[in-house]
Amino acid sequence: MGILEQMKALSAEGQPQVQITRDGSNCSASQIMVSPSLEGDISHCVETMGSQVQLPEDILHQIHALMPLRDAAQAACVSRGFLRSWRCFPNLIISVGSLGINENTSNDDEIKRDFICRVDHIMQNHSSMGVKRFVMETYPCSNLQPSYVDRWLQCAITPGIKEIYLSVFSCGIKYNFPGLLLFSREIRSSIQTFVLGDCSFHCAAQVGYMSSLTNLELHSVHITGEELYGFLSNSCAVEQLRLTNCNDIICLKIPCLLQKLDILHLVGCSKLEMIDSNAPNLSTFFFAGRPIHILLGEALQVRKISFFRDFSPDALYYASTKFPFIAPNLQTLVLSTSDEVSFIHPNKFIVLEMKLMVE
Repeated sequence: MGILEQMKALSAEGQPQVQITRDGSNCSASQIMVSPSLEGDISHCVETMGSQVQLPEDILHQIHALMPLRDAAQAACVSRGFLRSWRCFPNLIISVGSLGINENTSNDDEIKRDFICRVDHIMQNHSSMGVKRFVMETYPCSNLQPSYVDRWLQCAITPGIKEIYLSVFSCGIKYNFPGLLLFSREIRSSIQTFVLGDCSFHCAAQVGYMSSLTNLELHSVHITGEELYGFLSNSCAVEQLRLTNCNDIICLKIPCLLQKLDILHLVGCSKLEMIDSNAPNLSTFFFAGRPIHILLGEALQVRKISFFRDFSPDALYYASTKFPFIAPNLQTLVLSTSDEVSFIHPNKFIVLEMKLMVE
């Protein structure tokens, strides 16, 4: 799926570097250890045998936090300083790739068993504290037992978490996200980004007030328009809303409480018939799909609208002539289609782009 991001490599020019060279699971070149003899503000420092490089423990933790998951776990095996840091490692990014599982040399059952074993080991050795960013993508492990995913989420989603990305690959019944994990007010008040993929989220309306949530993305998620409306009504800080292939939504209603909503991005959603937005400060609206009924309220802040694919010439003409009334301050209208068409557009648009999609 597209929800994993590469961790930035640590590079501090001119600073001493601690390098871990591993042979299998062992550290062969320079082992890192805690020096108990140091006192004062740097009483917990690390040193490398031979080079005698010393680092304060808070800097050590910062270095550790920038490591990819596999390197961070291996470093914890050879350093007491890194081991303490591992207990509250802030970035848990879990996928077949990040765990070092080779898809090409194993069959599906072996990949699934290896995935479960490694994730269980990581979660059991993590103290369930300090996670700021949790990313889990289970592909290509299909139809994992829900109890496994529930257990991993329960360990990772703790007070202070800021970002949650979850994509659960399934060839049958979709995994049902456990809303109970979000019922703690401490957890709800810390989450800023919430991204779900390939699962069900029917408990959305009962979650409660999400005071810090600014970015909500749902990809191939089973959720109704009523359930999403209830969730949005409790998420007044949302600035970006992205929905992709959420095919249970027939009417998308966006409450006026979303004063900060700036970007609305809709792709697919095959059963969607109507968008009724009352967000007063929406500025960018992206829609890909068949023509539907669209209400943007007063829409005084809308500056750019993009429509992509599945548009007939009549629909393109409708969009180019009607949107000035739907969004009176519109500056940019982007219309894309796979067919060559011609139409008259209003002169009031500062920018109007016509893109021809080549399939």
